[in-house]
Amino acid sequence: MDRAPEVAVVGAGIVGLCTAYALAERGTTARVYESGVPGHGQSSGQSRIFRHAHDDARLVEFTRQGRAVWDEWADRLGAEMISQDGVVALGAPVPDRLRILQDAGGIPVQTVDSAELHARMPLLAEYRGPAMLDEGGGAIRTRAAVESLADALGDSVVTDEVISLHPTGRGTVEVLSAAGREEYAAAVVCAGPGTAGLARNVGLSLPVRPAAHVRLTFQVRGAPPKRVACLQDSSGDFGEVGVYAAPYPGNARYAVGLSQTVEVREDGSFADPGELVALNDRARAYVSRALPGLDPEPVEYLHCWVTSLPWSEDGMAVWEADRIFFTAGHNLFKQAPRLGRALAGAAMAEGLEENLRPAAELGKPR
Repeated sequence: MDRAPEVAVVGAGIVGLCTAYALAERGTTARVYESGVPGHGQSSGQSRIFRHAHDDARLVEFTRQGRAVWDEWADRLGAEMISQDGVVALGAPVPDRLRILQDAGGIPVQTVDSAELHARMPLLAEYRGPAMLDEGGGAIRTRAAVESLADALGDSVVTDEVISLHPTGRGTVEVLSAAGREEYAAAVVCAGPGTAGLARNVGLSLPVRPAAHVRLTFQVRGAPPKRVACLQDSSGDFGEVGVYAAPYPGNARYAVGLSQTVEVREDGSFADPGELVALNDRARAYVSRALPGLDPEPVEYLHCWVTSLPWSEDGMAVWEADRIFFTAGHNLFKQAPRLGRALAGAAMAEGLEENLRPAAELGKPR
């Protein structure tokens, strides 16, 4: 690092990496603290869904802007970060979400019949209910995104655990870590399950709900299809409501998860650890019914923590305390570049966007 960093970023998941990269775009240096491996906490896995569909028109617009940032960074860093195969959504929510997307403008989205659905999603069993295609959506290449950003940031990312941070009273922020004590002009905390605890140290109580999530990966039967969309299934036709799935690069594997999570106690323990096993079993059973193009025996398991806000599973917000910004929410991978730019602007004293303040309840159905 050529000069002393001006901003501390706590957490090298996708939001922290995007924030540091957005700061670098502006010529501002950051130090990114990560106690583990970058991108292996809540940002772990090989793929995520980039989708425009949300129940809050403000979040649809935020996501639309975010897609442009993803594309800009992909060109600059020389890596495909979102596939071009789109997202298909099934079930009763389709008409309302289609209307919201069409009202937003600038998003290529349409209803699809069973023939077009099969062409876009050849792994799916026969389905004749409401369906739509978000052509601007796709599978986020999570490893490519994390590795490209981490490489670009170089030695700005350090292996160190932040124990506490606080305002100094003279317009700066002091960070106490396992390996040192440093002072910065501002700090951005994107530490997943650790964010709420660090916020309590400065008197903020974040309404974050920690939980555990299950996602399984399955091998495609036969030759991988040249084209396969991501999937959101809210239909219930195959025994589950709230399923999402995305292909790996090359389309030979497909990751499937249920939106349902397992709640945890405040100390991080489970009231019933068997619920995680039950979610695994339900995901396998869903694949057997809904996705005959997959071998129903999982080849990979992913269990990770998630943090959500009470107003929506897609909700996100940023809390501020004397030049320290605390970010919380769920399903943030797709929002990360746009959110990172907003956090970079806030850290540089340009003000926090109103829609990101907790009172705005961004993501709440309206």
